[in-house]
Amino acid sequence: MTISSSKEFFSQVRKNPENFYIVHYSCQSLNDDNEGLSPRITSIGVTHFATEQTVSFSTHAIAEEMGISREDVQGGFDNVEEKLLKDFYGFVRDRRDKFWIHWNMRNLTYGFEHLEHRYLALGGTDAAVIPVERRINLNDMLARRYGSDYADHPKMRNLMDLNGGVHRHFLTGAEELQAFKNNEFIRMHNSTLCKLGFFNSVIRKALAGKLKTASRGFGIMLDRIFESRWAKFVGLMSSVIALVAVGWSLGSWGVHLYQGENSKAEGGGEVLPMIQE
Repeated sequence: MTISSSKEFFSQVRKNPENFYIVHYSCQSLNDDNEGLSPRITSIGVTHFATEQTVSFSTHAIAEEMGISREDVQGGFDNVEEKLLKDFYGFVRDRRDKFWIHWNMRNLTYGFEHLEHRYLALGGTDAAVIPVERRINLNDMLARRYGSDYADHPKMRNLMDLNGGVHRHFLTGAEELQAFKNNEFIRMHNSTLCKLGFFNSVIRKALAGKLKTASRGFGIMLDRIFESRWAKFVGLMSSVIALVAVGWSLGSWGVHLYQGENSKAEGGGEVLPMIQE
């Protein structure tokens, strides 16, 4: 099954939340100023939408498990990164049939292909690849529902501003690069986690009709109205009233039927029509 429309996406998330995972990761600079040919992966976070439980794969935790000090992480990063990705793919392996919500993880520069490439480059051979048809770009779903102008660029940060403000752990790409150079791996991971939490919140607010966007238009206004709790309450009350009306109609019909039967019984049976000669 493939989900391509925003209507289908939000409908499926509402009906089957257990089938959706949200994924995000942090890495080295996406430009050519790295020591290698592709950016190193520093942390990956995955949130199960239904339970809101998050699983983390991070440099600082793996390095500590391997007995590597903060000062020695850069020198032994190959081993740390390979273990991080191996653990991530071990988690993915039994969940490849689920839907994976992401933010612009589109290609080899930044995306699922980047993760797979880094794992292969480090000697990994058992990457559990998530099929492309099971990947859902949240940015695309929002643009299709609210219009491409739902937030100014950069969209993630500006959408945060519209919905409660930028989280204190949020880092821009430039700030993440500086954090990497400073061996501030926990800081990078906290940034990943706060973005995961934000994506989760965006989906839930959109389902409740409470997501604030920069979009304008009558259609957007109607979407928000019909997704609101008030609209759902009105719909529920309309259904109740309709059921009561049906019940009253059936009751009235039953009373008339009962009275008709009694009239026949009191009249000694069926009343025959008069025959004119």
